[in-house]
Amino acid sequence: MKKFINNVDDILIESLSGFAAAHADIVSLNLEPHFLTRKQKAENKVAIISGGGSGHEPLHSGYIGYGMLDAACPGHVFTSPSPDQMLAAAEAVHAGKGVLFIVKNYAGDVMNFEMAAEMLPFENATVLTSDDVAVENSTYTTGRRGVAGTVIVEKVVGSLAETGADLAACKALGDKVNSRTASMGVALTSCTVPAAGRPTFDIGDTELEMGVGIHGEPGRRREAMRNADAIVADLVAAILEDLKPTPGSESEVLLLVNGFAATPLMELYLLYNSASKLLQAHGLVISRSLVGNYTTALDMAGASITVTLLDDEIRQHWDSPVHTAALRWQC
Repeated sequence: MKKFINNVDDILIESLSGFAAAHADIVSLNLEPHFLTRKQKAENKVAIISGGGSGHEPLHSGYIGYGMLDAACPGHVFTSPSPDQMLAAAEAVHAGKGVLFIVKNYAGDVMNFEMAAEMLPFENATVLTSDDVAVENSTYTTGRRGVAGTVIVEKVVGSLAETGADLAACKALGDKVNSRTASMGVALTSCTVPAAGRPTFDIGDTELEMGVGIHGEPGRRREAMRNADAIVADLVAAILEDLKPTPGSESEVLLLVNGFAATPLMELYLLYNSASKLLQAHGLVISRSLVGNYTTALDMAGASITVTLLDDEIRQHWDSPVHTAALRWQC
């Protein structure tokens, strides 16, 4: 294993320290327990908090800032953060209108966020993301996994929270975005957890894992490597089967092609080209798009495709200004 590491036990704190130093104008790092918050605490708004195991950067710490998250709780690599982290983060960013947790549907994340929610002394709610159409159940989840669609939920809900909307409205919008979002990924290689020192799973040079999870969990099937158009056709077909969009001029979608970290942008844009043609052939209008590494899996080579069915509300909050380390734009 070749990685830029000093000591495996220190990799998370050293990485978080570097992230906080590089983006000191946006975020602040708290230690013992460790969590990150906005540099300038927001006032009179629902506080939006997310988190999960590290190794998926820029998710979630990279999305702290105006228009998205107020705080993020990073666990160790592929390991859920603790309830203590979540409680401390919530107390640090609570701004008088309650706390909304955005939680990917993995058993450890769900359990620990539920424990934190039960102990909070103020109003709170949870949006559970479950956009992965690859599998209905796995050893990591109690249903569908939350993957790259989580970024879209965080952006849209974060925008609504900035308007002063109440907790119920923020949760309702988060649930709506999740229900209108579907993702599926494919891996060409495994990922290597630093503490393990070897690939999570074995895969041949002429094989791919269709429907892989962002921790290297098995997907729908192991199959022979094919050309990109054939791979994308399977990913898009699974997504459309799940969303069941009505083709037509009013059927606008957001298309996210997400890299797992080791796939070059050249290839990600090639995948976007293929996916966009398939969606357009289905009668869908791609009015918003995003291509890059937004929900990664350490050093895995692979990618996922995410489609969100847009309406006026979702489109408005996707387009609104955002300023974070990993996502930023003006109107």
